[in-house]
Amino acid sequence: MTTLSSLDTASAMDRLLGIMRQLRSPDGGCPWDIEQTFETIAPYTIEEAYEVRDAIHSGDRNALKDELGDLLFQVVFHAQMADEQDSFSFADVAEAISEKMIRRHPHVFAGAKIANAAAQTEAWETHKAAERAASAVGDASILDNIPAALPSLKRAEKLQKRAARVGFDWPDIAPVIAKIDEERAELVAAVATGDRAKIADEMGDLLFAVANLSRHLDLDPEESLRLTNDKFLRRFKYIETSLKGKNRALEDSSLEEMEALWQAAKGTEPK
Repeated sequence: MTTLSSLDTASAMDRLLGIMRQLRSPDGGCPWDIEQTFETIAPYTIEEAYEVRDAIHSGDRNALKDELGDLLFQVVFHAQMADEQDSFSFADVAEAISEKMIRRHPHVFAGAKIANAAAQTEAWETHKAAERAASAVGDASILDNIPAALPSLKRAEKLQKRAARVGFDWPDIAPVIAKIDEERAELVAAVATGDRAKIADEMGDLLFAVANLSRHLDLDPEESLRLTNDKFLRRFKYIETSLKGKNRALEDSSLEEMEALWQAAKGTEPK
C-alpha cells in the first residue's frame, strides 16, 4: 500500500488532472463525461459531499479516503469544464482558495492576535461580511449569498444567524419556545380548515421556529435530525427482525404489535 510519506502530491494531482482531460477529450474520451455540463454534474457534487459525511460518521478511514477522492474529482470535473470555456482552471481554483484562507486568517499569516476559537469564528464572519459588502451592487441584502440549494433546515439556521448579527434575534430561549408553541397552535388550526396551502405555510413556520431553537441551543438541526433518523432506522429494523423471527410479515402485523416491539427496541438502547 502506498504510504502518505511516499506520495508526491504534485505528481498525484497532475495525474488526476490528466485523467480528467482525457475523459473529456473529443478524441477518444468518454461519451458520458464529454456530454456533461455544470448543471448535470452539480447533483453528483452534492451527493459526494454527503457521502464524505457518511464516511466520517462511520469511522471508516479507508471509506473516507475514497469518498474524499470522489469529491475531489468533482472539483476537478468542474474546473476542467471551466478551463475548456477559457473561464478558469484548477490552478485558479487552488490559488483563489489559498488567497482567501490567508486573508481570513490574519492571526496566522499577518501577525494579528486571536484569543480563542470563538473569537476566530467571529473574526471569520466579520471578514466574510466585509467581502460581501465590497462586492455588493444595487439593493444588496445581508441575507444574500446564502445558497438556496442548501438543505432547508441548514439554510434556515444560516438565515437566522446572519440576521442575528445585526440584532434581529430573540434575547434568550424563552420567547423562542413560546414561538414554537404559537406556531404549533397555528398549524393545528390550519389542519382543521383543510386548506393545504395554509397547512404547508404553517408547517414551514413551525420548522423554522424549531431550527431557531436549535440555533439558540448551539445545536446543528441537521445533525440532530440525522441522529433521530438513525434512531428510527435502528428501532424499525428491530421490529422487522423480531417479526421475521416469528415468521411474520410487517404487512400482517397490527399497529399495536409493532408499537410494542418499538417500545422493546427502545429498551435495548443505552440510556
